[in-house]
Amino acid sequence: MLAKVLSSAVLGIDGYIVEVEVDISGGLPSFFTVGLPEGAVKESKDRVKAAIKNSGYEFPPRRITVNLAPADVKKEGSAFDLPIALGILSAQGIVPQDPLRDYLFLGELSLDGGIKPIRGGLPMAVAAKEAGLRGIILPRANAGEAAVVEGIEVLPMRGLAQVVGFLRGESEVPPVKVNMEEIFQEGGEYPEDFREVKGQEHAKRALEIAAAGGHNILMIGPPGAGKTMLARRLPTILPLMTLEESLEATNIHSVVGLIPQDTALITTRSFRSPHHTISDAGLIGGGQVPRPGEVSLAHNGVLFLDELPEFKKNVLEVLRQPLEDGRVTIARATISLTYPARIMLVAAMNPCPCGYYSDPQHECTCTIPQIQRYRSRVSGPLLDRIDIHIEVPAVRYKDMVTWGEGESSLRIRERVKGARAIQHERFRGKKIFCNAQMTSRHLKRYCQIDQDGNRLLELAMSKFGLSARGYTRILKVARTIADLERADGVSPHHLSEAIQYRTLDRGIL
Repeated sequence: MLAKVLSSAVLGIDGYIVEVEVDISGGLPSFFTVGLPEGAVKESKDRVKAAIKNSGYEFPPRRITVNLAPADVKKEGSAFDLPIALGILSAQGIVPQDPLRDYLFLGELSLDGGIKPIRGGLPMAVAAKEAGLRGIILPRANAGEAAVVEGIEVLPMRGLAQVVGFLRGESEVPPVKVNMEEIFQEGGEYPEDFREVKGQEHAKRALEIAAAGGHNILMIGPPGAGKTMLARRLPTILPLMTLEESLEATNIHSVVGLIPQDTALITTRSFRSPHHTISDAGLIGGGQVPRPGEVSLAHNGVLFLDELPEFKKNVLEVLRQPLEDGRVTIARATISLTYPARIMLVAAMNPCPCGYYSDPQHECTCTIPQIQRYRSRVSGPLLDRIDIHIEVPAVRYKDMVTWGEGESSLRIRERVKGARAIQHERFRGKKIFCNAQMTSRHLKRYCQIDQDGNRLLELAMSKFGLSARGYTRILKVARTIADLERADGVSPHHLSEAIQYRTLDRGIL
């Protein structure tokens, strides 16, 4: 007796169809799973056996062989529990075979026959649609994210008995539907706002420029100056997510299993803040079965690295590829996977080991060599990929006790949106999204400066010893400042402000 049930698995961030074949034959009672199953898949036999019995059906005391095709790709996770159980019941004639051809089945079974949530509901629903199936049957908790995919039925189920009753035509299950426009209208709200930040006008201006041009930024200041508070509010001034960006973010979070329950779509930009003890695999992704890391989870959002020099050097160096290319490629002996990772990097660090170098309120206890060693933990190639370095001084008392509120995130976001619209028009038809991604060819075309500007840059380069990369970073930031002012060209005062945002190029004064 042979039965076939369609299921799905995730490879990278994309779903693919898995055919679950169940054969029940004579012989001593046994249960074998083939097709490169990982640990959780091998253990499914005990969950399936208990779930079938506790749902009121008979588990056959015979030789059972389960094949997961394609057999040359490793299968992991517990989503195959439900299709395996249905295959066993279908092979016994309890479940008809015809309805099994129309749907994709996903779900982890509990011992009492209930269906628990799984990872990757959205990409698997996309795979079902691409395969031309009628619909997808999956746990109720994953129904919202799967319903984002239009053109297929998404049927939420609570238990194995309910699925069997539906397939036998004994009950009806209404498909889940979501209103995308309504989700977008309700979403996009952040709990933080820039109006809550006291003082730090210079830092707020730098963050506005960073958001307007997609520039990476490094904040240097003593403990308690508000670096983390400022960083957490950066997503609130970025342009609202488009539907395409929202689907990309939801897809990645679905694969990792981080979509909140009853949430169909992620509509706010991610803010990821990993601890400095994170490994390189945790940051960019990896593992035996590669998974997206923090960089990919921050896709279309903000990756915040606090205490930057405390991160391991090899961990920071792996950031080069995603910062340059907007994606991460993880190669293994049998497979190579690419994850999207278009992020804004926001980093924070103390000016010295004790944290109080150049702070007028506290005496610094560090020597110049100690400060140099501390700052050298962040390599030059990584700093070259950060366009803006700013000092964030301690907040003054009179700023803290001011009753008035600062400028709201909404007002700042409107200016950022205006600058981004100019860049969108400027780079139409090119694979560039913002000023930070300009190459030397684009700089030559869009960042032309007059004689006064040339003299100013020449003076800055000779005084601060700027590198060629520092020169291009200044031009990119100046172009963004001009866009915020809706100016056609880059003027000397734009360059002058951009030069201020290269703190680390000036060395230790």
